[in-house]
Amino acid sequence: MGKSGSGKTSMRSIIFANYIARDTRRLGATIDVEHSHVRFLGNLVLNLWDCGGQEAFMENYFASQRDNIFRNVEVLIYVFDVESRELDKDMHYYQSCLEAILQNSPEAKIFCLVHKMDLVQEDQRDLIFREREEDLRRLSLPLECTCFRTSIWDETLYRAWSSIVYMLIPNVKELEESLKQFTNIIDADEVLLFERATFLVISYCQRQFHRDVHRFEKVSNIIKQFKLSCSKVSIELTMDRIIKGIMKYRNCHREGMVKQFQKVRDHPEPKAVFFTCMDSRMIPTRFTETNVGDMFVVRNAGNLIPHSQHFVDELTMCEPAALELGCVINDIRHIIVCGHSDCKAMNLLYALRDEEFASKANRRISPLRAWLCAHASSSLAKFQQLEITGFREPILFQAETPLRKFVAYIDPENKFAIEDKLSQVSINTD
Repeated sequence: MGKSGSGKTSMRSIIFANYIARDTRRLGATIDVEHSHVRFLGNLVLNLWDCGGQEAFMENYFASQRDNIFRNVEVLIYVFDVESRELDKDMHYYQSCLEAILQNSPEAKIFCLVHKMDLVQEDQRDLIFREREEDLRRLSLPLECTCFRTSIWDETLYRAWSSIVYMLIPNVKELEESLKQFTNIIDADEVLLFERATFLVISYCQRQFHRDVHRFEKVSNIIKQFKLSCSKVSIELTMDRIIKGIMKYRNCHREGMVKQFQKVRDHPEPKAVFFTCMDSRMIPTRFTETNVGDMFVVRNAGNLIPHSQHFVDELTMCEPAALELGCVINDIRHIIVCGHSDCKAMNLLYALRDEEFASKANRRISPLRAWLCAHASSSLAKFQQLEITGFREPILFQAETPLRKFVAYIDPENKFAIEDKLSQVSINTD
């Protein structure tokens, strides 16, 4: 958290999104709350909430969103612009955050980043930081805060975030002991343990003295630059592959496909409307062995078909239009809904059982979450009913008329993951 313009989004982008400092200039202001999830060390997930610092948002956090924003917080990172001309207001908002933390998450760790220190004259930096640190520690009582001075233009940003991440790792002592044993086994002068996604320093074991105290952060920065260069090359190679594929199609396959298109145009006989997920792993024409003109294919996140109650006026979406085009205009008699395992949309739907995660405030910042809450909530409700029985009992699906009903057994042999069971329920509910 921090006032607008303090540099929160810039530092988050550098640490977690592989930005370089000069590229952060094109970043816009954070609107409301932006969520991101970073996986650390295998199964440790860091949920980041970047809270917009405009005054209207700040006041809203402490009024209507107080319980939502400050509940179950593990870490509060408050960013101060060292050159702010509204220091009193900054301190007021900081203390308001602390009051909310004390009320909702009293065990949370508090970190204060005095940011943009590169703008201060070098011979004044130590003095200004010490003064600001003393004020922040005094204002934070009875909570304890740890202060860092940071800048996106040097190693201080990596040092601060490495220290923060270090304090969040539950088994860090075991990691340090293992690292010490490993260093002794290979007879190394020094071994560093970096986090793979952010390349922050987690721990190190040193057997020989090194004069450069900033070497860890320098290595982090070098590797981040290297990863960024590799990602740019990867993008170029991906686009090159797509362009080459288009050219190969035009040179080798286009003539034969045009003949099939002409045949379908003159004698269209589609047999089904096929609803499936937009997941890149799903290739319907391949696993159904269908050709040009055999099916109308409609794809979206989670292979959902919204209920007819949503088909009103200008709010109508593409799915009912596809049904009209296929079943009314082209007289298709078969509708197929095809899901798949490890569906990311269904995984998210399963997480939406949490009321806070599915709240209106959170739906506003995630179109996918809003889409699932609007059109898959009935699937989730039926799934929860079935979960109570341990998936041993069948579930009844009934449409608007009594004659339209059927019974379905969901994974009776208990072979699938819990999210895949939800995907099966969703397919039948559609």
